[in-house]
Amino acid sequence: MKPGIPKGTRDFSPVEVARRTYIFDTIKTVFRKFGYQPIETPTMENLSTLTGKYGEEGDQLIFKILNSGDYLAKADEQKLSARNSKLVTFQISEKALRYDLTVPFARYVVMHQNDIAMPFKRYQVQPVWRADRPQKGRYREFYQCDVDVVGSESLLNEAEFICIYDEALSNLGLKDFTIKINNRKILSGIADIIGKPELIVDMTVAIDKLDKIGYDGVTKELAEKGFTATDIEKLRPFIELSGTNTDKLDVMKQALAASEIGKKGIEEIETIFEYLSSFELNNAKVELDITLARGLNYYTGAIFEVKSNEVQMGSIGGGGRYDDLTGMFGLKGVTGAGISFGADRIYDVMLELNLFPDSATVSTQVLITNFDKLAEKYALPVVAKLRKEGISSELYPASAKLQKQMKYADAKNIPFVVLIGDEEMKSGKLTLKNMHSGDQEQLDIDEIIAKLK
Repeated sequence: MKPGIPKGTRDFSPVEVARRTYIFDTIKTVFRKFGYQPIETPTMENLSTLTGKYGEEGDQLIFKILNSGDYLAKADEQKLSARNSKLVTFQISEKALRYDLTVPFARYVVMHQNDIAMPFKRYQVQPVWRADRPQKGRYREFYQCDVDVVGSESLLNEAEFICIYDEALSNLGLKDFTIKINNRKILSGIADIIGKPELIVDMTVAIDKLDKIGYDGVTKELAEKGFTATDIEKLRPFIELSGTNTDKLDVMKQALAASEIGKKGIEEIETIFEYLSSFELNNAKVELDITLARGLNYYTGAIFEVKSNEVQMGSIGGGGRYDDLTGMFGLKGVTGAGISFGADRIYDVMLELNLFPDSATVSTQVLITNFDKLAEKYALPVVAKLRKEGISSELYPASAKLQKQMKYADAKNIPFVVLIGDEEMKSGKLTLKNMHSGDQEQLDIDEIIAKLK
């Protein structure tokens, strides 16, 4: 049988795992710096926990797990004979693979509400599964890297999310990226003015094309989508919105003067910017973008999206504020906000920009050669002492020619090799070879430790 893996899944080599770990560790360090704590939830959830939380299309993408044993034994024969899997799903499957981290988080908060301190700040980095059609950049198994706070209405949380994105991505080496921000209430305010909330997404998609197709192109597309000439005239200030964030807010204050919810959205954006003025960002550009309309079916306040300006790539992060996250499980009135890092896309950006440091892929710091039994015996306490000092070390496991051992060190990207031959054993001075520069020097074990630490 030819071995293979399911479509939409991937093997990761040691180098890839080391690079991914570097990304996750860098991001987690920033999460902890801002007071967030890690949790983990099971790979499996009850199917009833997940069903109905992602819409009809999302329900179709949940990986169901067949019940143990004879899973058809308790299934209704009449429903089975109808050959409609939806009729028997809950009879043959009680569990499912995690679809995202948000619904399990909501379930966790409700189940542990008496054990956690509110506001509850958590981060979570775990794999999720979706029965999607695999294609480039879209997998059936992938990691999500989320940070959320529940039980706090303060917009300081949103300002700190911008700081988290800025610090984490800057620490990963990205120099030029934009954090776009909008507010669901602003979009609702625009819908108020034109009286067509059902067309709000069509509006944002059209306005977003202004740079490509110009004002006439945008108005033509809006007309094709069902907007009247009067609607388009009311939308003119938003279509022509430009300048600094302050300029945009000033225009929107006038354009949304008749909408209470729109004015509330502007006020929230201003509060976030006011908080941000107390922080010093590294590399992030923060841009108010009213065409940003992700997650309209669940975000109720601020909306975020992050894009790299150095590489042609989709968004590398996103999130927003949501009200009543836990309401789906009976705990009403708990507001929350959260963001997510797109680890796979961040990986691709870093690879293209050559941002992974060599240290990210170094697992072994020094290799000790093995030429014969006598050298092996001499090397054993050497490798033990190196490890005791916290230096990751390997003794080549069998006597072999020097060329073979050097090739091994190269293949594993081991930066140093300690050569132990007859002369070294006699003098106690070991040869330390730098594999990058080719330089060699004679040192005793304590000097080697001092150099490698």
